[in-house]
Amino acid sequence: MDGNVWFALGLTVLAGLATGIGSLLAFFTSRTNTKFLSVALGFSAGVMIFVSLVEIFVKAKVELVAELGMRPGYWATLAGFFGGMLLIALIDHFIPSAGNPHEVRGVEDVEDGPTNDEYAKLRKMGLFTALAIAIHNFPEGIATFTSALQDPTLGVAIAIAVAIHNIPEGIAVAVPIYYATGNRMQAFKLSFLSGLAEPAGAILAFLILMPFLNGVMFGVIFAAVAGIMVFISLDELLPAAQKFDEAHLSIYGLIAGMAVMGISLVLVS
Repeated sequence: MDGNVWFALGLTVLAGLATGIGSLLAFFTSRTNTKFLSVALGFSAGVMIFVSLVEIFVKAKVELVAELGMRPGYWATLAGFFGGMLLIALIDHFIPSAGNPHEVRGVEDVEDGPTNDEYAKLRKMGLFTALAIAIHNFPEGIATFTSALQDPTLGVAIAIAVAIHNIPEGIAVAVPIYYATGNRMQAFKLSFLSGLAEPAGAILAFLILMPFLNGVMFGVIFAAVAGIMVFISLDELLPAAQKFDEAHLSIYGLIAGMAVMGISLVLVS
């Protein structure tokens, strides 16, 4: 179990630190590669939706039906699934709109210098965005950690999908901070720190949830993870991918993500 815990924690750390990649892209790229971003976000959404509905939801149902019986187990699975959606929706609701990580900004936005009275507002927006993404990433950290703990192969797939969608979130933090201050290091640090919320969520899961991780708890968490990931895909990844879309690239990315996830599940089964 100790080896599994360290493996699950390491995956969560790597997924969270992808926000730092986003901030580096903001510094060393003059234009946003919209085609790549659209495909990558669509791909991540495809992986998340497919693995949530085909693998995680089914695992949750099997676990809960085995523990509680057919009808109560199915109801518990549905409650966990939609409860996860409700949790992430509430988190989104209470995040100030100016700092919501769903507002994707391009790298080139840095070049359009702000007027004097915009500096304070931009810095505040960057701080809000960093806080918003940290809050947003916290349940993702719990999801990645518990999934990897129960099924390492599934945990790797989830961590990759989460890491891909964390990259534009890192840009969302870095752009307004650098835009307002001109300080690359400050922008990078805030982006980097916002990503640490994911391993923080994993550590919380380890310290608080581990003593209670029986079959029912795993089943409910898995169902909630499926709900959270579907919500993030539909509410965040696909709209962001569509914003940069050219010639239906986001949908092609979505289908490719589903195909890759499906093939990988067959190969490791």
